[in-house]
Amino acid sequence: MLIIGIILFGMLVGAAAQLILGRGSKGIDWTMAFVAGIVGSFVGGLLASLIAGDGLELRPSGIIGSIVGAVIVTAIWRWSAARRKVG
Repeated sequence: MLIIGIILFGMLVGAAAQLILGRGSKGIDWTMAFVAGIVGSFVGGLLASLIAGDGLELRPSGIIGSIVGAVIVTAIWRWSAARRKVG
């Protein structure tokens, strides 16, 4: 059950990152949402929680860090995809 919760949370965070950056006309790319959410949550959420001194518990600092991490991962993904199309 924990794994399903982590996957759903990651997808929601990844979708939120796409909404923050703007979706364009295509809608939400769920593959990108999943990857960006999981990676962003792990990196951003873990770092924010540890810096804030919350440990590994679910706290607002970890949620905010997860969203920031997912936004960064989504921006890098889009930048990389744009470079591949041009070159």
